[in-house]
Amino acid sequence: MCGRFVSRLDAAVERAFAVTRSRWQLGWHSYNVAPSQPVPVVRAIDGEREGVMLRWGLVPAWAHGEPVRYSTINARVETLTTAPSYRGPWRKAQRCVIPVLGFYEWQVTDSGKQPWYIHLAGGEPFGLAGLWEYSEKPDGTVIESCTIITLPANRLVADIHARGRMPAIFDADACEPWLSGTPEEALQVLASYPADCMDAWPVSIRVNSPRNDDRKLIDPLLP
Repeated sequence: MCGRFVSRLDAAVERAFAVTRSRWQLGWHSYNVAPSQPVPVVRAIDGEREGVMLRWGLVPAWAHGEPVRYSTINARVETLTTAPSYRGPWRKAQRCVIPVLGFYEWQVTDSGKQPWYIHLAGGEPFGLAGLWEYSEKPDGTVIESCTIITLPANRLVADIHARGRMPAIFDADACEPWLSGTPEEALQVLASYPADCMDAWPVSIRVNSPRNDDRKLIDPLLP
């Protein structure tokens, strides 16, 4: 799964993801993005890549703007096209990419759960595959939200995550089939990212609280 991540918005990220219509604020960043918070999303609208901030935790159209009682921060690739919360945005091709610098997973140890920071080996930004949806409240207020797609983990993440799951990852320049391809093309690019191209290290348990949000959260934990 993916329950926390690190992200920033600057001109380099906009260029990397070819954003042509920006509705987010450059300079935004977080070292501890948590569910229900606004997160940066890239989506294709009328042939343009649009950068927006959406609620993390998908609110289905049929929920009339109210978050459902179960978690919708992650959507399993195995049920992406059939699950009640996700089949609607999937059929409407409402696919998106969440630009990140890395994400956190927790490893079960004898002394408790140890958080790890996982990222690309070169440190460059990458994208997490997602779906987005809009849901309208009875008063006309529209809630736009998103979910992150997960799939079986590569060997690096599987050694950390007990359930053997990880987010679907794209290089910044490889998002086009997911954003604008046919449903068949989009499904074909959902694969576990090569473990040899990633790196990970244990970090402070301070990341357990979303109230903590600073650069030191991603520093390697000293022995």
